[in-house]
Amino acid sequence: MNAVLYPSAKVLHLFFIISWMAGIFYLPRIMVHFVEGGAAGEDVRRLKVMARRLYHFTSMMAVFALASGFWLWWLRFAFNGYGWLYAKLAFVALLIAYHISMRVYMKRMQNGGRLPSATALRWYNELPVFILVPILCLVVFKPF
Repeated sequence: MNAVLYPSAKVLHLFFIISWMAGIFYLPRIMVHFVEGGAAGEDVRRLKVMARRLYHFTSMMAVFALASGFWLWWLRFAFNGYGWLYAKLAFVALLIAYHISMRVYMKRMQNGGRLPSATALRWYNELPVFILVPILCLVVFKPF
């Protein structure tokens, strides 16, 4: 049974992670356009709707990614984890914190609050790369 369940859980986990990361990478870009468009006097109301919808979709994918990750852990490691897994979970916690910080910015955007500059948001958009790369390295190489 585990020979069938484990690959299925892994496929689902990868699908949900890809969906989650797509949202994480795109939402700050919407905010960049919002800030730049607002400064140029353009109508940016549609970007508020896009940001809200994308955040909610991304949050749903994050929940599914975390749930399928727990399912993988249960099927494969049965709570006997390895060091690389705990290191990966630490980086996943950082990714969750980043996701929550996007909620703060999205709420500010919805309520007409002040957002960081477009340049700062562009740099902010690069942070998940520095979280994702170690996660991928830990999963692929399992160094400890």
